[in-house]
Amino acid sequence: MARRNKNKIFENVTVTEAGAKGKAVAKAPDGKVIFIDNAVPGDIATVQTFKKRKAYYFAKATEFAKLSDRRTEPECQHFGTCGGCKWQHMNYESQLHFKEKEVFNQLTRIGKVEPLEIIPILGSQKKYFYRNKMEFSFSDSRWLTLDEINSEKEIQDRNALGFHIPGMWDKILDIKKCHLQQDPSNAIRNGVKSFASEQGVSFFNPRKQEGLLRTLMIRTSSTGEVMVLVQFYYRDEEKINLILNYLKNNFPEITSLLYVINEKGNDTIYDQEVLCFAGRDYIIEAMEGLQFKITAKSFYQTNSAQAYELYKITRNFAELTGNELVYDLYTGTGTIAQFVAKEAKKVVGVEVVPEAIEDAKANAKNNNIKNTNFFVGDMRKVFTKDFIAQNGTPDVIITDPPREGMHKDVVEQIINIKPQRIVYVSCNAATQARDLQMLDALYQVTKTQAVDMFPQTHHVENVVQLELR
Repeated sequence: MARRNKNKIFENVTVTEAGAKGKAVAKAPDGKVIFIDNAVPGDIATVQTFKKRKAYYFAKATEFAKLSDRRTEPECQHFGTCGGCKWQHMNYESQLHFKEKEVFNQLTRIGKVEPLEIIPILGSQKKYFYRNKMEFSFSDSRWLTLDEINSEKEIQDRNALGFHIPGMWDKILDIKKCHLQQDPSNAIRNGVKSFASEQGVSFFNPRKQEGLLRTLMIRTSSTGEVMVLVQFYYRDEEKINLILNYLKNNFPEITSLLYVINEKGNDTIYDQEVLCFAGRDYIIEAMEGLQFKITAKSFYQTNSAQAYELYKITRNFAELTGNELVYDLYTGTGTIAQFVAKEAKKVVGVEVVPEAIEDAKANAKNNNIKNTNFFVGDMRKVFTKDFIAQNGTPDVIITDPPREGMHKDVVEQIINIKPQRIVYVSCNAATQARDLQMLDALYQVTKTQAVDMFPQTHHVENVVQLELR
């Protein structure tokens, strides 16, 4: 017996909110919530569900009775297929509104905290071309458009250099122009793709695990330097040299030309040797007189200009006088630690990635900063009574954890040592709110400010100041 189609169609649905992961939110006639992929708050649409859960549906708008005033025309030709900039069809003022609202809802609903002061969200001056790092994947079986599939023509060119189709690990959308990274990013990507195709250099196939060209990483800096890293699947000196010499000779802007030979099943390079073909093995990022060496494996905020604003807010929230011992937890390459060091007595940074701590120490030395100490290790294992006995009890803690937030053992240790002030930087307001609730018995949230690091997406950073009650 044929399986009954359980997908539903709802007409004249009013979209009311922007929700998690960039989806629009509406309510179905039966009272359930609908998460819609391609709508904007204020739209009135006919939607068709494609997935059902106990309390909600996932759906797509198939027809619009009314378009929202919050809509705007997307800049990118790939919008709607590429999953990278899901809010391009929403004007920027509305993007900021819903990001700020999301942060407030997370803090008050999950964290049950009531900030004494909510400072308005800080928008980004650059709405496009703001990222300093992009990673593209090669593929010998690019994603085909519906028109291509329906046509009777035989598709000759299947090579692609672009982004994964959302939810599909083996399907790559060929990108003609990306609006996220400044020049020469698009020229480099399009140039190397055309050259490699013309020369018959094979593109990777993840299912068959074959093909030479795997990935292309491009990093740019505020100082005008450019890093390019090409990842190859196996060693073929002739073709590797062919590709790298093309890049070297045609793009003199490249100051760091690197490559990796990665024979693993996945594309991560953190356990791979990075080889320098031309130039230096790093680029320089600058901020307020400080210089930071950025290597292929370095973590650095991907929006350089807005990172400077984020760090200024963090430093202001720390309210340093020059007499404080500061702990910078999850310090990464020590950027925040060095940024606040001149206003502190001493800064102690802790990070789990050994290469990041090596970068932090090297950058501090190059910047002639002598009041920072950096330690490597798992935060919950390093941040102990013995560690605090050796390094001193902090007056201020700055913490910038990954998306999953702080481990509960770390939060409990903060509660044990009772620093006067905490500045919590987060890229995930939900886990930040969870941690704030644990701290609520001892700490008052005195200030909070969201910072938009990623225009055209739903992602947002948030900075919170906590004072000992």
